[in-house]
Amino acid sequence: MPMSFNLNVIEEFRANGGRVGGPFEGGDLLLLTTTGARSGRPHTVPLGYVRAEGLLLVVASAAGAPEHPQWYRNLLAHPAVRVELGTEAFDTVAVPAEGACRERLFAAVVRKAPGYGGYQAHTERELPVVVLERPEPPSGSPAPAARSLADKLLESHTWLRAQLRHVREEAHAHLPGRPATLGLQLRQHCLAFCDGLTHHHTGEDAAVFPALARSHPELADVLARLGEQHRAIGRIKEELVALLAGIAATEPERLRTELDRMSAELEAHLDFEEAELLPVLAGIPFPPTRPVPSGSAANEPARNGSAPNGSAPNEPARNGSAPNEPARNGSAPNEPARNKSAPNGSTSSGPTPGHG
Repeated sequence: MPMSFNLNVIEEFRANGGRVGGPFEGGDLLLLTTTGARSGRPHTVPLGYVRAEGLLLVVASAAGAPEHPQWYRNLLAHPAVRVELGTEAFDTVAVPAEGACRERLFAAVVRKAPGYGGYQAHTERELPVVVLERPEPPSGSPAPAARSLADKLLESHTWLRAQLRHVREEAHAHLPGRPATLGLQLRQHCLAFCDGLTHHHTGEDAAVFPALARSHPELADVLARLGEQHRAIGRIKEELVALLAGIAATEPERLRTELDRMSAELEAHLDFEEAELLPVLAGIPFPPTRPVPSGSAANEPARNGSAPNGSAPNEPARNGSAPNEPARNGSAPNEPARNKSAPNGSTSSGPTPGHG
């Protein structure tokens, strides 16, 4: 189908609270925004989804085509993805299921949407079943709304600490007797942490630190030291990403060593940054306000939630926040929504043949 078909479905979905008509009316449809593996740009596609075992699943079927759809290749490179479901939008980590878990989940998918079984029968490749994991708040409950940039910084640091701790626990749970590969789950979680760290430090280096240098020149030495720490942590991050470049194999012991080194460096950096910057950032409201010219109306929030001087608030990467564009190589919905879903997400028919 032409690329405009995807755009029309996306526009209709967003305009009608997740409801669309035509061949997908009454089906289970979501929008998935990935980051381009090569371009780094956001790409949005409408996909059918299935709920099974309490999990939100999408299948990279491409209607039984011989190659994986582009959105799947994107999420292997950048696991942090954005999901729009109904009127809700949220960030997830995309983790392809493996081995017995994949077989069990795919069987559950086919029971609810038999068309996927037909797609699998038409291709020699194993159709990936992707779990869209929605991270729980570290405390187990939603964090209070940020009222200052200090609150926003702590929110970002809490996320980074929790994600790194989770990844390290997964890595150290990998015993020597297991297969040589660490598995896609650990790989995806680790890459999502690296993406979040990059986003956070890029925002600080490009906007927050320069703004603080202008308004608080007494922080010059502190900001220079924080910049040096960013570069040191960045080198460790690049080594981690290089270790995870291959999907099939990696070096478990070396990865554990690099994660431990990252943890020590990052914890020291976050502690130092909080000690030095929180007192200053506590005086800057969030969302930030723009200076008001004499005689004008009261202060209003800066556009796009920007920090002082247009800098972006520091928070985990939210892929898909930029204007969305359709995915390449598969402009039609790759996994059409199941038509006429029955109660509890079940369906009497699978994906419409010939689409995707």
